[in-house]
Amino acid sequence: MAVLKPRERNAIIQSLRAGVTPRIGLEHIQVGRVNEVKALIEDLEKIQDGGAAFRIIIGDFGAGKSFFLQLIRYIALEKGMVVCNADLSPDRKLQSSKGQAQALYQELLHNISTRTHSDGNALTAIVEKFISEQMFLADKNNVDVEILIKENLAKLRELVGGYDFAEVIAKYYKAHLVGDDVTKSNVIRYLRGEYKTKIEAIKDLGVRTIVDDSSVYDRLKLLARFIVQAGYKGLVINLDEMVNLYKINHSKSRNNNYEQILVILNDCLQGAAENIGFLLGGTPEFLSDERKGLYSYEALRSRLAENSFAKIANVIDFKSPVLNLANLTPEELYVLLCNVRHVFANGKKEDYLLPDEALVAFLNHCQETIGEAYFRTPRNTIKAFVDLLSIIEQNKDLKWQSLLGNIQIELEEAKSSLLTKDDKDDDDDALGSFVL
Repeated sequence: MAVLKPRERNAIIQSLRAGVTPRIGLEHIQVGRVNEVKALIEDLEKIQDGGAAFRIIIGDFGAGKSFFLQLIRYIALEKGMVVCNADLSPDRKLQSSKGQAQALYQELLHNISTRTHSDGNALTAIVEKFISEQMFLADKNNVDVEILIKENLAKLRELVGGYDFAEVIAKYYKAHLVGDDVTKSNVIRYLRGEYKTKIEAIKDLGVRTIVDDSSVYDRLKLLARFIVQAGYKGLVINLDEMVNLYKINHSKSRNNNYEQILVILNDCLQGAAENIGFLLGGTPEFLSDERKGLYSYEALRSRLAENSFAKIANVIDFKSPVLNLANLTPEELYVLLCNVRHVFANGKKEDYLLPDEALVAFLNHCQETIGEAYFRTPRNTIKAFVDLLSIIEQNKDLKWQSLLGNIQIELEEAKSSLLTKDDKDDDDDALGSFVL
């Protein structure tokens, strides 16, 4: 196993106890999904080579979508790429006329991350890396820095909104030279889509366009090209909780969002987008419901339909735009419990709080209590295991055999919760979603 840092240990344990996906230390608890990871790594390499990628990650509540997206985020950062991630919600959509699309863009830019700024808010560092890169190239080739910057920014002007985007970057460089922190701050505000009116943008920066609901996707393509010029390998957009589009009751609004997905899909598959990838996490209903899901939009249905030959052969087509995540197996859950135990012990085998037979007994107890659901949607199972480790860690005189019976009530509640749709809606945000 990789070396476990105290910060990673604390973050993993706190996340597991709270029922959410850890943001760091994923490699310490990762299990399974080898073929799926390989397929997404190929997508990342395609982005690095100047292409584009589009994937919809589909899985039941608790099947591991959120963890999978976080894992690919981690791999992309390690490969020198930039990652933006956001969860869709009633206030954040792909397309709208009331500011929800702009709000999604702002959330993406708030969470923009690089390898050295993995916690988000990396936009300023990216802009300054671009300037540093141009200064290095200018010195290397013995040319004027400002001329080189203008030449590279000219490549942005051919894209929609590119002229003003290039203008504000040039203004940042000039402000950098004279130490004008106000202008630098205004440029970052502009790039984050935080200007509400064009009048403000004209007053502060002299540009007449801003990020609004209608320009979000165009701005993301601009950002991807700029990021590559700054020396990064490409841009990955992680969008989770796509089920919120499925929940939109107004059919026209829902279809407008699906149409935006179609535009992105077409651009990525036809080569109209460069150095950018989109990963969308959703449930089977979001994809295949013929009344409200993506399949209700005929153009998307024809493009996203399952490969009939793969279905006949009972295999998975890992090249398809849709990647269905299989349920967690009992064997994978056992390995996960081993990993969690390892994390609890700070990576030291001699400090394991439970022997192997305790893990087997725990899983057997879970199976007897709630059946196959303990590995299909393991949120409550893992939480109970973390709670068990926590109690034993604090009370070394307790015997694990005497504690197993006490988790029966909690697991029985988990079993009944699986039967209700409302509780299912909570599972994907909770612990079940971190299992890979």
